[in-house]
Amino acid sequence: MTQTQALLDQALIEEATKKSGLIWVRGPVGPSRALWHVWHEGAAHVVGGPGEQPLDGLGLADGGEATVTVRSKDKGGRLVSWDARVTELPAGSEAWEAAVGELKAKRLNAADAERVTERWAKDCRVLRLEPSGTTAPLPGTSLTAVPLPTPATTRHPMPAALPKLLRRSTRGKR
Repeated sequence: MTQTQALLDQALIEEATKKSGLIWVRGPVGPSRALWHVWHEGAAHVVGGPGEQPLDGLGLADGGEATVTVRSKDKGGRLVSWDARVTELPAGSEAWEAAVGELKAKRLNAADAERVTERWAKDCRVLRLEPSGTTAPLPGTSLTAVPLPTPATTRHPMPAALPKLLRRSTRGKR
């Protein structure tokens, strides 16, 4: 790989990841998982644990590796996949404080917004996913998979009258 290509890959990774609200992270074990993140100081940072997005089941550990896939914010299609080095930031460290400041600003609808950093320090993990400099070629197939089982499902079919009610409520607002 030439130096020019390496710089172009780095720019693509940074710009695509900055603009995307979600990244798909695949660790050494388990399937890929969509995670919200912030781009800060040359790496994607994620927070996970109780009350936050689940990081368990991915096998992400300090010093490990992961594959990050970035999607287009407007179309949702895959833009780039890149290899990352995983670093767990120790709570209270200077790097942790800087990352958490950025994460807190992007965290939507936190029930305990004024105490979120204390909870993250006590119960959660903040991971830094730093690009290792290599991008993976885009696969030739769609990589579709059956959704993971979840308790967040609809138990009953949509009521038959609901579409009519929704159409009626938008008529008067024009």
